[in-house]
Amino acid sequence: MDLLLNITVGVTSQKTMKLLPASRRRATQKVIVIGDHGGVVTCFGIKKGEAMPVFKTLPGQRITRLELGGALNTPQEKIFVATGSEVRGFTKRGKQFLSFETNLTENIKAMHISGADLFLCASYIYNHYCDCKDQHYYLSGDKINDILCLPVEKLSCIRPILACQDRVLRVLQGSDLLYEVEVSGPPTVLALNNGNGGDSGEELLFGTSDGKVGLIQVSSASPVHKWEVRNEKKRGGILCIDNFDILGDGVKELLVGRDDGMLEIYNFDSTNEPVLRYDHALSESITSIQGGCVGKDGYDEILASTYSGWVTGLTTEPVHREGGSGEELKISQEMQNKISSLRNELEHLQIKVLQEREKYQQSSRSSTALSAVPAFSVNDKFTLNKDDASYSLILEVQTAIDNVLVQSDVPIDLLDVDKNSAVVSFSGCDSEPNSNFLLATYRCQANTTRLELKIRSIEGQYGTLQAYVTPRIQPKTCQLCQYQIKPLSLHQRTHFIDHDRPMNTLMLKGHFSFAEIHSWVVFCLPEVPEKTPIGDSVTFYFQNTFLDTQLESTYSKGEGFFKSDNISTISILKDVLSKEATKRKINLNISYDINEVSVNHTLKLIHPKLEYQLLLAKKVQLIDALKELHVHEGNMDFLIPEYRCILEEADNLLEEYKKQPAHLERLYGMITDLFIDKFKFKGTNVKTKVPLLLEILDSYDQNALIAFFDAAA
Repeated sequence: MDLLLNITVGVTSQKTMKLLPASRRRATQKVIVIGDHGGVVTCFGIKKGEAMPVFKTLPGQRITRLELGGALNTPQEKIFVATGSEVRGFTKRGKQFLSFETNLTENIKAMHISGADLFLCASYIYNHYCDCKDQHYYLSGDKINDILCLPVEKLSCIRPILACQDRVLRVLQGSDLLYEVEVSGPPTVLALNNGNGGDSGEELLFGTSDGKVGLIQVSSASPVHKWEVRNEKKRGGILCIDNFDILGDGVKELLVGRDDGMLEIYNFDSTNEPVLRYDHALSESITSIQGGCVGKDGYDEILASTYSGWVTGLTTEPVHREGGSGEELKISQEMQNKISSLRNELEHLQIKVLQEREKYQQSSRSSTALSAVPAFSVNDKFTLNKDDASYSLILEVQTAIDNVLVQSDVPIDLLDVDKNSAVVSFSGCDSEPNSNFLLATYRCQANTTRLELKIRSIEGQYGTLQAYVTPRIQPKTCQLCQYQIKPLSLHQRTHFIDHDRPMNTLMLKGHFSFAEIHSWVVFCLPEVPEKTPIGDSVTFYFQNTFLDTQLESTYSKGEGFFKSDNISTISILKDVLSKEATKRKINLNISYDINEVSVNHTLKLIHPKLEYQLLLAKKVQLIDALKELHVHEGNMDFLIPEYRCILEEADNLLEEYKKQPAHLERLYGMITDLFIDKFKFKGTNVKTKVPLLLEILDSYDQNALIAFFDAAA
C-alpha cells in the first residue's frame, strides 16, 4: 500500500474523523469530516487526489467525539460533534441544524448515535436521550472510555455497552446494569463487528490500552468470548477500530490504529481467527481509522488521522504500473505536477514563516512589547506493563520535542526502549537534602513528536516523577507533567485471586468515613477509581506484576481488611495507612494475623526468577572469556555444548541483560525486605543478620535460604 494524501488540521481526539457515505450516483466517498481541539469541524472533498475544502466551522471548545447519524436504514450522513457538554449537528453541506446543551456537569468523553437515540458519557455518568429528551441514566463504578449500542434494527431493543477502565464492559438495560463482561485489559475503544454487529447483531469488537483486540458476542443472557489477539509484538494501545474489505475478497478485514503509530490490517483464516496481513508505521498515535474508496474508482483506501492533526491515506492503487511508455509518461507527468504544486506551497509557507518571525522580532524589541508564551498540548500516558513489571511513560506533543528533563524524588530505574532514538544524559543529584534521586535529560532528534520512556519503581518507596517537556518552538517554553509513584506501584487490578494461598491479614478499625479509607487506598494502589464507590463497602483484587503475589482489599466505613500472601505488602500497607491516618488525626486500631507458611510460599514464587537471573549473570560473565578462546583457537569444536550455546546466543544474552539493569539487586532487595518484615511483626529487629543473608544469596540455594529464614528466629 502506498501513501495517497496528507492533510493537516488541529490536534485531534480519539474517534473524531469519519468518511461520509457515497451518494447513490457515484461509488467513491469523496468527503472526509474531522473535528479538532480548536473546536473546528473541517470537511474536505477529494478531487483528482487533492483535498478541496467543503466547509469549515468557527473555532470553539475542544471536540471530543464525532459521529455520523441519520434516520435508521438510511445513509448516515448527518454530522454530530460533542464539544464540552453540548452536542451539535451539521448537514453534509455545513449547515448547523442542532445545538443540544445536555444536563451533564462534566465534558462529554464518549458518544454514540442510533437514529433518534443519543448516548453520551462523561467520566463516570451515562445518559440516554431520545429526540433530545432524557430517557435513562447510569452511574459507573469506574471511568468510562467508550460507549456503543448494538444495532436496534437487528435486535429490536436498545442495548448500550460501556467500556470501563476497570477491565469491564458493562451491558445496560434502561438505567440498570444487565451484566458485566470481564476483559483482559482496560478497554479503550468499542466497534460493531463488520460494522453491523455480524449476522446476529450482537458481535462486539473491543481494543485495550495494553494492545489487545477481541471479539465478544453480547447476548441478552450472557456473553460469549469468540477470540482475542494478544499483543505479542509489545506494540501500543488500541485507539480505533474499523472493518472494511480492503483486499476485495468479499470479507471485511479488521483495521486497527494504535497509540504508537502502528496501523494494522487483519484478515481471517478458515477458523475465523484474525491474522495480521499488513502493517504500516506512522510517527504519531492514530486517533481515527476508516476504510473507503476516496481517490479513484476501483482502488480502496484506508484513512487515518493522527494526534497532531495529520490525515493520511493509504491506497491500493499501484504507483508504478506496468504498461506502455505513454501510460508511464502520463503518470510521471501527474506526479511532476503534484510535486511542483507541493514545492510552491512549501516555498509560500517558508516565506510566510520568515515574515511572521521578523514581525515578532520587531514587536518584541518595542517599548510596549508583551511576552506571549506559546501554548501547546501534551498527550501523555503513564501505565503499568504486566509483562515486565515496568511503567511506560509516553509523551506526545503536537510539534517537535527539543528535550525532556525527567526528575524523581524516589529511587527508580530507567530502562532501555528500542523505539527511543533520543540521547539520554544523567546529572549527578544529591538525594539527602532535596530527596532528588534521578535527574536525566532526553535530547530528541529533529521531528520527534513522540517519546516513550520505561521506568521500574521499588514497592514501599513512593513519591513523584516529573517530566519537563520543552518543544522546538520560540520563545522557549516548557510544560510540567507529574505522575505519582504509589507505595504498591507494581500492583495491578485483577478480576479474581487464588483464595487457597496462605494469606496474611491486616485489620483496621477507627472513626473514619468510607470516603476517607477509599482515599487512602487510592493513595496506596494504582488503578483504583478516585470517585468513592457506590454502596456501603467495596472489594478490590490486585496482583503484583513482578512477583505474582496477590492482595485482597475489602473496606467500608470504620473498618478495612487487607489480605495478601506477601508479608511485605501487608507491612507497606500498615506503615502507609498509619501515616495517612495520623496526618488526619484519626486514631486507628490496627491488628494483624500473620501466616508463617506465606513466607516460604513467597520465597518459592521468587525462586524461578532469582535462579534465572543468577544463571543469566553467570552466562554474561563468561562471554568475554569464551570469545577470546574462540579467537585464539579459531573454532568452537573443543567447547562443551553448554559453552557453545552461550557463544551462539551471546548477542541475545547481552541484550536481555542490558534491558534488565539491577534486576538481580531488586530480587535481593525483595528477599531482604521479606526477611526483615517477617520478624518485624514478631517485634524482633534482624537487620544485623542481613549481611549473613546476602552471603547465602551470593551462593544461592533455595533450601539453604528457606532454612536460614526458619533458623533466624
